[in-house]
Amino acid sequence: MTRLVLRADASGTIGAGHVSRMVAYAERAVARGWEVVFSGRVDNAEWLAARFGELAVPVVPSAPFDGFDVVVVDHYGLGELREEVNRAGALLVSVEDDVFGRRAADLVVDCGFAPAPRPDDGSGELLRGVAYAPMRDVVRAAREKRHGREEAVRPHVTVVLGGGTEWASTVSALLYALRDTGLPFVADVLVRGEPVVPEALPGQEFRVQPPGPGLLDLLVETDVAVSAAGVTLLELCCLGVPTGVVKLVDNQETGYRGALGLGLAAGLGSAAALDDDVVETLRTLLSDAETRRRFSETASSVVDGRGVDRVLDAIERLG
Repeated sequence: MTRLVLRADASGTIGAGHVSRMVAYAERAVARGWEVVFSGRVDNAEWLAARFGELAVPVVPSAPFDGFDVVVVDHYGLGELREEVNRAGALLVSVEDDVFGRRAADLVVDCGFAPAPRPDDGSGELLRGVAYAPMRDVVRAAREKRHGREEAVRPHVTVVLGGGTEWASTVSALLYALRDTGLPFVADVLVRGEPVVPEALPGQEFRVQPPGPGLLDLLVETDVAVSAAGVTLLELCCLGVPTGVVKLVDNQETGYRGALGLGLAAGLGSAAALDDDVVETLRTLLSDAETRRRFSETASSVVDGRGVDRVLDAIERLG
């Protein structure tokens, strides 16, 4: 039996994306009969980490590498680990996002939309591109549920910019932009903190709540999403939800540009400076069924939900 430890952290500052990816790895590894342990903090991602309990995957603050066959690290704050992990008798799999979280490893995974050239640091096999994007079981199930659904007469919008608390002001700006489209919609706004919610125009409705386990149920019925260029965007692509995307932080630059270049989402600009055309872009997403169909079909064909299995296949080959 393969013994696997997953190393990641979550917090109000870090967000929940790293833990989300490790949940996907845990699900597919357990399905193969592997023994799995999660090592790290799950603050601000408790609703995601609850899945570890359902899988009988222990969650521990820290775990030594000894006694494991494979160590998967998804962390920007940890440095070089290959020598330590290999000395303990395990393979190191490092999940990186361009230069963020980069370290030498036996197997390197970068599931970005358009990974840039990577300098040779002695790493072993490189798995790069959205073919390796990790999707949780609930995302793959939601993808199936969306097949054949009919759009609502009044478009259903979901605004979700991750689990961090510092994005309330960006959410506020996006809500004003949605309002200023002048079009009818119902918007579920998933945010921590207290964004300023504009007074809705006739036919518009804003419903604000914190992120939680009901996100995928919302996305199944979502006609247009507004998202950051992180893990959630990959999930939206897998589901085929037409999306307006925002670059929240610098490490999302490559993903943001890559998603736009592949025609997977509509660009809204950066959190620091939303695009001058953000209102018109949102208006097009809300009003143009052909634009929504094009984004939906392109995104769901590029992100097919089988990324983790491709990584685990590679691990088995190396083992």
